[in-house]
Amino acid sequence: MKRILWVFLPLAFTLNQNSFAQYVGPNAVIKTDLTQILADPVDDEYVKLQGYLVKKLSSDKYLFSDGTKEIRVEIDQFLFPAQPFDDKDLIEIEGEVEKDFLESAEIDVDRLTIVNQ
Repeated sequence: MKRILWVFLPLAFTLNQNSFAQYVGPNAVIKTDLTQILADPVDDEYVKLQGYLVKKLSSDKYLFSDGTKEIRVEIDQFLFPAQPFDDKDLIEIEGEVEKDFLESAEIDVDRLTIVNQ
């Protein structure tokens, strides 16, 4: 009898997993204005920006511009799309602000999408 209890007790907890409520409200606010981000960079704040990669700075660092302001972005190679693009192609990036002590803010990109080509 104890063996049966030890087998079915953990199973009972896993079956009841879907009965817990989940949060379904609106997402957190996402900043989309580079001027605001540069004026008051908040570490780990999620952002979504449209603009252009205007310069490659190192193996994974680039200069991103929205046409008026510029910020350094870090993009892992696997995030780049299969088709090539250049500094004239509008892209959208999503990621988090990285603001380290005594350093300028940069964006750690999680997603890169070509808007037009």
